[in-house]
Amino acid sequence: MKYFLNYRTLTAIAFFGLLALGVVCCKRQSEQLKETILEGTATFYVDESILPIVEEELAVFQSEYKAKINLVAKPESEVVNALLSDKTAVVILSRNLSETEKTALAKKQINPKITPFATDAVAFITNKKVKDTLLDLQEAVNLMQGKSSKIKKLVFENPNSGTVNAMNRLAKTDNRTKHEGVYSMNSAVEVMKYVTENTDAVGVVGLNVLLEPDSQCQDLVGSVKVMAVRNVKNPKSDMNYYKPNQSNLALGLYPLRRDLHMLNFQGSAGLGMGFASFIAGERGQRIILKSGLLPVRIPSRNITIRKEINTK
Repeated sequence: MKYFLNYRTLTAIAFFGLLALGVVCCKRQSEQLKETILEGTATFYVDESILPIVEEELAVFQSEYKAKINLVAKPESEVVNALLSDKTAVVILSRNLSETEKTALAKKQINPKITPFATDAVAFITNKKVKDTLLDLQEAVNLMQGKSSKIKKLVFENPNSGTVNAMNRLAKTDNRTKHEGVYSMNSAVEVMKYVTENTDAVGVVGLNVLLEPDSQCQDLVGSVKVMAVRNVKNPKSDMNYYKPNQSNLALGLYPLRRDLHMLNFQGSAGLGMGFASFIAGERGQRIILKSGLLPVRIPSRNITIRKEINTK
């Protein structure tokens, strides 16, 4: 009888011990999953043409805080569709939303937080062997409109990419109309590879991909040249061509600027808010400046003035 009671007692202790352990584990798991502006887990969708700068910002952010953000890189149109279909609440694009998109998202009844954080550009590249590195933007527009053009081949990274959409807006065209000489690949890597193998092709990619190439692009970047571009809006007497660099972007001289935006539809204080504050803040803007893109605001510099110079 005594043995039976001891057995029942031990069983009860084991049961309640396991129950308590389960409660503690669930509590810890719940605490780990809880998302704040600086902690937790989240998934953001990002335009693949600006992935390098977002990855660089995220690496620093995650090294400072207990945050785990999964980036899903897709062409621009697919990123917008993911937002519209509630696959994600946070997206990073090379443009702001259109009025049609804003109207569709208004049904969510969430006041979005839209954070501009940098200026990128649509860049044109040509084979390194080509001597003429000047491009009249009107010639690219003509080719996309099916008109006569000096450009033989215009090659984009993806039919749904932000670079295609930017050129479509400029040329007042869309993907439904196919014209000879306009091609789409599957990635920026394929565009660069095609340009290195074809001297009559002009590639169209995001500037950020050229400034911060990944391991696949690194070897190819040295085999292409970035072209200087003449704006279609320039008067005929103005024959100046401009390259997509920080100074020309800041002065508004390069015609195909792209303002990068982070759009947060979380509706609560989550990692979307925390990461947006970081990339638009002092440290995040320094990373933008160092990358070669144009920050929204130029980070401050502290200058120390000494009364004496140590010459020893």
